[in-house]
Amino acid sequence: MAHNASRAAHRHHGVLRSIGALFLGLAVIFILSLGMDQLMHSLEIYPPWDQPMVDVEDGLLALGYRTPIAIFGCYLAARFAPRAPMAHALVLGGIGVVLSTLGAVAMWQMGMHWYPIALILISLPCAWIGGKLYLARKSGSR
Repeated sequence: MAHNASRAAHRHHGVLRSIGALFLGLAVIFILSLGMDQLMHSLEIYPPWDQPMVDVEDGLLALGYRTPIAIFGCYLAARFAPRAPMAHALVLGGIGVVLSTLGAVAMWQMGMHWYPIALILISLPCAWIGGKLYLARKSGSR
């Protein structure tokens, strides 16, 4: 009986660690992405927040820094996962697909249509790369 209780407590701890790893990765992606966005607005590279971005160069710049940020966030999710690091990275990528899709629907009238579609399309590849980078680093450190 005590063994079953111990196993249940261990499983519960693992679920909490999984949620924490996913939350950490997502929070890092949000904070770094919005921080870079704010920097670009402050430097007047991007138009003010209340105006849509219409220049392709602005979208490419945003995609250029959001891609490595997404990879890093998924790397962190894999790094702090209690087990199955690639699965955690890919789950975070799936969350990215859902959130990017919701953002695309909500902001469709606000400018470039290719940009939110690109965010949707890069979510899973970034997750896979982040997971692979963690696994490569982990196997290289043995």
